[in-house]
Amino acid sequence: MPITKLTPETQPSLSDDRLAALRALLPEAVADGKLNWEALRDMLAGQLEDEASEAAGKPHDEHFGLFWPGKRAARREAASPAKAGLHPAPGEGVDEATTRNLYLEGDNLSVLKLLRKAYSGRVKMIYIDPPYNTGNDFVYKDNFAESSEVYLRRSGQADASGQRLVSNPKAGGRFHSNWLNMIYPRLLLARELLREDGVIFVSIDDNEVHHLRMVMDEIFGVENFHGLIIRGTGTPTGQGNNILANESDYMLMFSKTSAINLFGELMSENDQNIYDQEDQYGRYLIRPLRKTGGEDKRSDRPSMYYPVMDPDGNKVFPIGPG
Repeated sequence: MPITKLTPETQPSLSDDRLAALRALLPEAVADGKLNWEALRDMLAGQLEDEASEAAGKPHDEHFGLFWPGKRAARREAASPAKAGLHPAPGEGVDEATTRNLYLEGDNLSVLKLLRKAYSGRVKMIYIDPPYNTGNDFVYKDNFAESSEVYLRRSGQADASGQRLVSNPKAGGRFHSNWLNMIYPRLLLARELLREDGVIFVSIDDNEVHHLRMVMDEIFGVENFHGLIIRGTGTPTGQGNNILANESDYMLMFSKTSAINLFGELMSENDQNIYDQEDQYGRYLIRPLRKTGGEDKRSDRPSMYYPVMDPDGNKVFPIGPG
């Protein structure tokens, strides 16, 4: 596939696109290329949160949601234009003349901004595995209002290789806020890339899973949450000051809209041989409910021999082959 260079000059910002969409929907709310806030308020009278709160006799600042220091700046960061570019690297790929895949290397926030023009509304599925906020991992602190060199020198975040990474110790006053400020603009941009029937999966551990769920509820909508997948890691974490060790990671699944339509993976011939039974719900297999291997007799484990109640109320005991 052809490789082209993407530069900030060729990429509209998220705010530019949204203003264009608003101009097409409500042209009277845009004047001289700027949003006329008063005109917009007049057109949306009765639908604004502060007016609805006032009508209900509630203070304007009381409403449900997740708030943290830096959230407004993180939202503006997602809407700002990219300050970097993507440059082809001929010869570093595999099957470059025929492949339909792209491998992009760089700061993911900048890359997401650069991809918006070409891929907005075209991505079927996104999976991300962001840095876990354990207190030892690293989180990005992006500030593109000034050059990277100036910002890193000012904030003392540059290592010998110029890597823009800083630690986020739990003793820090903004332990959760730092992580949320990292993930929030990236999720906003990820939603822009998804198709109307697109889905996103995000892996996380128990330090931020509850905050991540609320952030994604806000960005994608509570109605587009489809489940929390739990994966056993087999590696205990959280020892030390924690009473309980954790051996699970989590994966949140959201869709962009209600147009989602997921199907299970097609069975291979080997799977079909294993799942050799079928009813109106699909294929299944029958497995014996008994321990196999050594010491598998009732006499070996008399205290671990239990019946299963069948639909007619009869006790069914596992019996090994004679």
